[in-house]
Amino acid sequence: MSAEIAWPAKARELHSHHFDSTIWNDFKFRDDDIIIATYGKAGTSWTQQMIAQMMFGGDPELAVAEMSPWLDLRVPPKQVKLPEVEAQTQRRFMKTHLPVDALVFSPQAKYIYIGRDGRDVVWSLYNHHANANDLWYDALNNTPGRVGPPIERPPEDIRQYWNDWMDKDGFPFWSFWENVRSWWAIRNLPNVMMVHFAELKRDMPGEMRKIAAFLDIEIDETRWDTIVEYCTFDWMKANATKSVPLGGAFWDAGAEVFINKGVNGRWKDTLTAEDNARYDAMARSELGDACAQWLQTGQRA
Repeated sequence: MSAEIAWPAKARELHSHHFDSTIWNDFKFRDDDIIIATYGKAGTSWTQQMIAQMMFGGDPELAVAEMSPWLDLRVPPKQVKLPEVEAQTQRRFMKTHLPVDALVFSPQAKYIYIGRDGRDVVWSLYNHHANANDLWYDALNNTPGRVGPPIERPPEDIRQYWNDWMDKDGFPFWSFWENVRSWWAIRNLPNVMMVHFAELKRDMPGEMRKIAAFLDIEIDETRWDTIVEYCTFDWMKANATKSVPLGGAFWDAGAEVFINKGVNGRWKDTLTAEDNARYDAMARSELGDACAQWLQTGQRA
């Protein structure tokens, strides 16, 4: 089957205050690896939690953030991160925020991409960025190897933050449209599954079972109710140090800030009808009607 499929090929490197995509060039895949991909703030940690709890039968002590690193985050550097990932003996599951063409793509690994309306993403990003402490800025800006400008503190006005993100496609992070577009383009590959934040909110247990089936995870049915409980936002927020990088050390208010609210639509009180029309038009222009509809609703045409 592999010979008949045009598998994605790496075409470029991405570097920034956050990214070092070159780590994928040296990463040694295993046939059962799981890669969880999003633009960011679209349910990444939530999906990591679901996969971990289903694989390990519901364990409240799982340090999911340590088990499932963000591979292309440039801190710690790949010289530190790669040996740690290589030493893992369980089935590995890692996250990426890269577009497909900056990854080394394995036909044997399984890929899950989680989409979310860009407006919800920005409101979650703002919470993440505005609450970050000096340690966060120091790590991203001053760790040797940064390529490109530093990341600055966000404006106080979230509407200005929104306009900057729209005007400069993902500023101050990375391109939103190319990330979504690149994963949508490979949605029909046999080892790619598209998931949507809204569908996870609507029926988390049902979506979890679909994910388990895709990943060939055998669920311990005697532990199912406990597994589901450990994946709820309330439980994750109360136990956030387990699922947030460095136990939340980058946020003075703690790991709970990273988990935040897990709700959609907070932008509705701020964005105007003109703002929303502009976003909708840009989504259709950048993604096409079918992908834009999926990104907004989770429903495919």
